[in-house]
Amino acid sequence: MESLPWAMPPRSAAGCQEQQEKKTRRFFHIKGFYTGKSTTSYICGAMNIFPTQYSTLSATALKDHLEKQFGFRGMHCRLLVRNVSDTYILEGDSGKFVFKIYRDNYRRLNEIRAEVELLNILHAKGAPVAYPIADIQGSYIQSFQAAEGIRNGVLFYFAPGTVILLPDEKQLKIIGREIARMHIVMADVQLRDERPVYDTYTTLRRPLELVRRRFEELPEEYAWLQDIAGKADDKLKSFRLEELSYGYCHYDLLAKNFHFDSQDRITFFDFDWCGKGWLVNDLMTFYITYFLQIHMGRITQEEADKAFAVAIKGYREQRSLSAAEIEAIPYLGIMFWIFALGFYEENFDDFSNTFLSTRFLKERTALIRKWVESYCKF
Repeated sequence: MESLPWAMPPRSAAGCQEQQEKKTRRFFHIKGFYTGKSTTSYICGAMNIFPTQYSTLSATALKDHLEKQFGFRGMHCRLLVRNVSDTYILEGDSGKFVFKIYRDNYRRLNEIRAEVELLNILHAKGAPVAYPIADIQGSYIQSFQAAEGIRNGVLFYFAPGTVILLPDEKQLKIIGREIARMHIVMADVQLRDERPVYDTYTTLRRPLELVRRRFEELPEEYAWLQDIAGKADDKLKSFRLEELSYGYCHYDLLAKNFHFDSQDRITFFDFDWCGKGWLVNDLMTFYITYFLQIHMGRITQEEADKAFAVAIKGYREQRSLSAAEIEAIPYLGIMFWIFALGFYEENFDDFSNTFLSTRFLKERTALIRKWVESYCKF
């Protein structure tokens, strides 16, 4: 049998155990492991690691690292979500926080720096966001030598409160008002590092090319998506684009990404998809929550429209919103749905492999068709 380049030479059972004990002792005492400094030389010299695509960092080791880096005491750490990025809850005597570990092949360091910069700007301007925290050395980004390479992480304040799927009238006005306040800032800032751009190429043409092979058993559905993407593109070109405000948008303002506390204070979080695009995209994604509630039979279209109108009124109390921006929402929604398909495809191995099937694509296409039939006019 041909020897693999990463294969270990054969040893006796006793020899293997002794060698492993030495590695374990060295692993936990090596200088730099808990400081986030590179341990590449140790890893390459002490053990042969099989090529890894997506590791999960130890919550226990993270707790120790974060206590040291941030000067915390009496903390506990647990993995909350293993996703395209990994989210940990860190809580204890020093408070409650969220620590997010990014995958380098999903979010590069420059994109993370841009997210941190945007959140710090929003926080400084008084926007209610779960903002990042610098460690005792003034660094916002923690770097770890994981099995697959460097992974970067950021500690955020935990957004107090809970998700409210169907906000009351007071909460709806707050949502509209605070989105507008964020947009005032996001329309006027230029970040030093790049973030994704949301245009008709990145949200329509490129995603459809990415998922083409997934639709081999669904040629009619794929042809329909291509047709509706072309119609959405043409429709957007018919608008006076100068009437659509441009800047950085959150691009995922579904109800799952903001909390209300017991005093009706709102906090927005999870800016992972934030990027450059039309600001009204955020009202579009907010409305998608209502569309999904209609689809599940929990509210009527009339109730959804009434609630959305209250949020729009709150928005306009802080910032102007043109009729063209409201009219564009259904077509921006098509872009969002198709962009999500491309996102699932690009992150299939580490995220969507549990659900991205032919059945899912058929059902999702039907859902997009329902959105188009309900709101679009071609």
